[in-house]
Amino acid sequence: MASIQAPLAERLRPHSLGQLVGQDHLTGKGSILRTAIEQGKAPSMILWGPPGTGKTSIANIIAQTLKVPFYTLSAISSGVKEVREVIEEAKHKERVILFIDEIHRFNKGQQDALLGAVEKGIVTLIGATTENPSFEVNSALLSRCQVYVLKPLNEKDLLQVMDLAIKGDPFLHEKQIELKETEALINISGGDARKLLNLLELVINAAGTKKVVITDQLVMDTAQQRIALYDKKGEQHYDIISAFIKSMRGSDPNAAVYWLARMIEGGEDVKFIARRMLILASEDIGNANPNALLLANAAFDAVNKIGYPESRIILSQCAVYLASSAKSNTSYAAIDGALAAVKRTGDLPVPLHIRNAPTRLMKDMDYGKGYQYTHSYEQNFSPQEYLPDEISGNTFYDPGKNAREEETRKHLRGLWGKKYGY
Repeated sequence: MASIQAPLAERLRPHSLGQLVGQDHLTGKGSILRTAIEQGKAPSMILWGPPGTGKTSIANIIAQTLKVPFYTLSAISSGVKEVREVIEEAKHKERVILFIDEIHRFNKGQQDALLGAVEKGIVTLIGATTENPSFEVNSALLSRCQVYVLKPLNEKDLLQVMDLAIKGDPFLHEKQIELKETEALINISGGDARKLLNLLELVINAAGTKKVVITDQLVMDTAQQRIALYDKKGEQHYDIISAFIKSMRGSDPNAAVYWLARMIEGGEDVKFIARRMLILASEDIGNANPNALLLANAAFDAVNKIGYPESRIILSQCAVYLASSAKSNTSYAAIDGALAAVKRTGDLPVPLHIRNAPTRLMKDMDYGKGYQYTHSYEQNFSPQEYLPDEISGNTFYDPGKNAREEETRKHLRGLWGKKYGY
């Protein structure tokens, strides 16, 4: 049991699946993961989800339930040497669980050191990550693990966590705590149970009285300074990156560099920052300035090679460029519109004239008949139909109101006339 001096979040860490709040899709009765754990057959796995959603708790519960040796490594402070030491110890034991927190911070060499042990069953690996494992975990290791996605806790879950804290924690139980208002606690926590409990404890301790009436104003007044800080453990991770992205989207290079500095000072992963800029270059700039995507991709490659502290210069250059660039979300809107049409209309048949006809039978069925090869026509264009009849004339791409895309609009209007409304 955690000591009374330990943080509230640690004191309330669940010790069984029944005590875990949220993640019912993974750990609720009859779920795949719970069934596997109860049968003593927990596979190697990657737990992917935001901070404070129960990744570490699930790993601990699995170890306690299976009653096997449990080793914990942090990818921040551990390297290949530590991984190999655990594997050597595990060879002399029947079964071992190795929990690696923030596994996305392991490089390829460190991840490769795990491969053989996982493959041979020397260790059961449980990796925790806040990043998409498809990008951050090498494919060989990923193929040997089940990936379980954890969701941010909803309002009901967070209220339950607070109720458990007030009623079940020995220290808080001694106080007279009234949750008069909870909106501020829930909003600031952002679905992160650990962040919620840390804030709740901060508010209660700051009150300094046995009787504490928690209001939104009290929470905001108490947390004002705290929420302005970037937590190196990831509690402000999503708030700061959101401000960074919105500043670039809003064409404010000064704000973008400020939030970038906050992340750099907080020790944020350079790959995470660069990846988000790469997404923004396409989502928010797109064809208003296609060079943005090229620069963002080059920046991503460069910071991966260089690392801190010099990568701060590359990140700054890219952030300033993206923030200062013309903006367009038309490509983003186009694919979402097309996806909506697919969901609405289902699997519409491909028009016969643009079907592939590799066999005689297909040619006899008129596949490809009447297709007009565009390069055989003036301006390398023929106004033939490329969409299914049911959605003919639907406009998914609407050029943005910027110089480059206005030229695109004129070009498309010259080709298609009134068909798409350009």
